[in-house]
Amino acid sequence: METVAVSVKILGRTYRLRVAASDEAALRRAAQSIEEQSKQYGSMYAYNDHQDLLAMVALTQITQLTKMQDQLRYKDTDLAGRLQSVDSVLEGILHPAQSSL
Repeated sequence: METVAVSVKILGRTYRLRVAASDEAALRRAAQSIEEQSKQYGSMYAYNDHQDLLAMVALTQITQLTKMQDQLRYKDTDLAGRLQSVDSVLEGILHPAQSSL
C-alpha cells in the first residue's frame, strides 16, 4: 500500500498526515467538510474556542454515522429474512418431497 504525505488545514491549523494514496481525496473532502461545518456553527452559536466548534462537528457527524449504521443493520437483517424466505420457497419447488417431511 502506497502512502502519501498530506497536509490539511482546519480552522487555521495545519495537520500533516500519512495516508494511503487511495484515501487522499476522501481525507481532503472530510477536512473541507469539517472546516465548512465549523464555520457554520461559529456563525450560528456563541463559542469559547475552536475546540467547541470541533466538538459540535464531531457530535453531529458521529450521530449521522450511528444512524446510518443502525439503518444498515436493520436492512441487513431484513434482507437476510427475505432471502431465507425466498430460499424456503425455492427449496419447496426444487425438492417438493423433502419440504413435506
